Amino acid sequence: MSFEKTTLETKAERLTAAYDQTVLVLQGGGALGAYQAGAYEILHENKVEPDWVAGISIGAINAAIIAGNAPEHRISHLRQFWKDIATTVPGETVAKKHDVSDYTFRQMSGLISLMAGVQNFYRPWFLPPWFNQPGTPEATSFYDTAPLRETLLRHVDFDRINTGAMRLSLGAVHVKTGNFVYFDNRDRQIGPEHVMASAALPPGFPAVHIDGEAYWDGGLVSNTPLSYVLDAGVAKDTLIFQIDLFSAEGPEPGNMDDVQERMKDITYSSRTRLNTDAFLEKYRLRHAIRELAKHVAPEVLETICGSRQPADLYGGRVSLVHIINRANRREIQSKDYEFWRASLEEHWRDGRHDAGIAIAETSWRTFSDPNAGLAVYDYIRPETRQKPLKLWP
Repeated sequence: MSFEKTTLETKAERLTAAYDQTVLVLQGGGALGAYQAGAYEILHENKVEPDWVAGISIGAINAAIIAGNAPEHRISHLRQFWKDIATTVPGETVAKKHDVSDYTFRQMSGLISLMAGVQNFYRPWFLPPWFNQPGTPEATSFYDTAPLRETLLRHVDFDRINTGAMRLSLGAVHVKTGNFVYFDNRDRQIGPEHVMASAALPPGFPAVHIDGEAYWDGGLVSNTPLSYVLDAGVAKDTLIFQIDLFSAEGPEPGNMDDVQERMKDITYSSRTRLNTDAFLEKYRLRHAIRELAKHVAPEVLETICGSRQPADLYGGRVSLVHIINRANRREIQSKDYEFWRASLEEHWRDGRHDAGIAIAETSWRTFSDPNAGLAVYDYIRPETRQKPLKLWP
């Protein structure tokens, strides 16, 4: 796979200087995760480096590679990871000659992933689940994810994650309670099992056991860690780049394959509006409490609040730059488990293209309204999306 760099002109000044911290939020989406890697490459080239990375599923894998490498090695490890798991389809040189052949090869790639697994990622168990001892990984999943562990160990320095300055948060689901759980290097040691737990999507992949408890893919509850970031860490003025792999908006389906793809988009697209509305409501409520507290006697405040005064309540503002994969270019319903080399290259290229448009804008670089708690920027609307730039040969 030829993930060549395309050099973009960068500015000498730090684009994120107006903010106290920068956060990268990565959604789940399997093979579509190459889009995130391409988008991050543009951010990296423009000296936009996150202080905190939060991810779920494939977003957790990309996040671990970013947090687990020195800045100068992140892109090379991301590129090599996606090369390592790419599928080569026999005869693929003719695939791009016609829409029908392109569609056929995408279907073949998805079928290969289902039947034979994905190299360096997962492989089928020897027997189907129904022929294995109940309670074992083989009986509760279709694939063995042991290859992913070895791949993570090649591309992620977990000592760096656990001692480095970058914060890493990985979303998973506790199987027994159904509760959302975040593995955060601010309060625990992170290992390959935590990344694998965040990406353990049933029934394909087995649950991952950590300290005797079973965990599944965080996308079962929420496919984006945005709410966690907004609730757990924005005590400062914060810039968030959220890179989503599924678009809530899309065309009306024309056939059954389109129906299944559209269902997947709606199911896994992030509910950004829901999360941001909830955050803004909290922001305004806390601001109102701080203002009201100015008119309350100190002894009354101490009785009500104790040592933590209303002035200490969260007051940080947020700018959210939303980069969404809306290519809809001959995609099919298997796009999240279709690891064909050509498809991954297209996703990477689309991520570069969309992030390039966002990074060229200036409106997100400062607070458009200094008194507002939140501003959301989405520069790639479906009706204005341009044809992708040909960045690779």
